[in-house]
Amino acid sequence: MIINASNDEPKKIGIMGGTFNPVHHGHLVTAQEALDQFGLDEVIFIPTGDPPHKIEDLLAHAEDRYLMTVIATSSNSSFFVYRVEIDRKGKSYTIDTVKELRKLFGSGSELYFITGADAILEILTWKNTREIVTLAKFIAATRPGYDLSKIKELKTTLFDSEDEADRRIFIMEIPALAISSTDIRQRIKIGRPVNYLVPEGVNNYILKHGLYK
Repeated sequence: MIINASNDEPKKIGIMGGTFNPVHHGHLVTAQEALDQFGLDEVIFIPTGDPPHKIEDLLAHAEDRYLMTVIATSSNSSFFVYRVEIDRKGKSYTIDTVKELRKLFGSGSELYFITGADAILEILTWKNTREIVTLAKFIAATRPGYDLSKIKELKTTLFDSEDEADRRIFIMEIPALAISSTDIRQRIKIGRPVNYLVPEGVNNYILKHGLYK
């Protein structure tokens, strides 16, 4: 579904950014777990346009990644897709997106940025990190058994107290799905199937448009 923002009443909004190159079931399971575990009203998927850090081989065109994300999320009434970073000129920075969402949903709403545990460790390299953590809370998705020591170190670096850190960064365990966009692209490149790794509609889109060949 396409985003339908309203700041008439406060909400708990999940933000799931990424290249979604392509979007897969691991992304969808993570979003659904966050929705359930944190009582979110909705989760907004935001495909990156021109990412400042992650430059990937075989990066599909932004419009293709956006459309695949729309296809993948269309059956869930709590999932929305927002193309703000695709339409933004120049590099896409998280701080700009968070500020825009804050305006859309109002200061009373809570924003929860959903990301992988490995990705959150890179937060210190993001633009205006310390401002971001005042505007949004973070949900770090991990597999059971993940070493959390580095995340604890990150909390100590970002926040003055352990209590404040625990109110801003949360750990969320999800089923151990070893699915990655990198592996999916590699499988497609050598002609191996990706059935059941991505939603059927996304698989059909990839085949129809000859992506990742």
